[in-house]
Amino acid sequence: MKVLLINGSPRKNGCTSVALAEVAKSLESHGIATEAAWIGNDPVRGCQACRTCAQKGARRCVFDDDVVNRLIEKAEAADGIIIGSPVYYAGVNGALIAALDRMFYAGGAAFAFKPAAGIASARRAGTTPTIDQLNKYFLISRMPIVPSNYWPMVHGSLPEDVTQDAEGLQIMRVLGQNMAWMLHCIEAGRAAGIEAPQTEQKVFTNFIRPLS
Repeated sequence: MKVLLINGSPRKNGCTSVALAEVAKSLESHGIATEAAWIGNDPVRGCQACRTCAQKGARRCVFDDDVVNRLIEKAEAADGIIIGSPVYYAGVNGALIAALDRMFYAGGAAFAFKPAAGIASARRAGTTPTIDQLNKYFLISRMPIVPSNYWPMVHGSLPEDVTQDAEGLQIMRVLGQNMAWMLHCIEAGRAAGIEAPQTEQKVFTNFIRPLS
């Protein structure tokens, strides 16, 4: 089993990477492989709402000139997903939002029923709305959200600050432990013949009547 850890910071080796590395160590100590992926610092285009990916059912975004389709491919091969973001104006980094909008719309089937967690890194505040924003992607994609022993966040202006955030690092370790436990439970369930639930055909309305 493998968990994909997506670093949504433009700084590859910044504060967010310290938090993700702590989760990775915990996962690996419980027998779960990890793969780190970075969104990079090149431009990421936002979703154009063209719906071409949905019409073709290709699980790929029609725009193939940035990191998005590569992240979808990695997500397809993973059993669980953790996404980390720095806090920008009390929310997720804009480039990561652009990537996630397209990833989850075009490749949504690759995410269903896989345990997930979002983590936030900040100097001081804005962490809880950032985590909530990340969790919205998981909830709409039928992904169980993995808990820790507190909201999954770390604090510090620099990576070396985060290494001194004893509580934040413990939260990351417990998150990894809980993710490993959940993955082992799912594996045991499959071995016992328990499969993911069948879902109903999605109903779309505009709150007044069905969309045509």
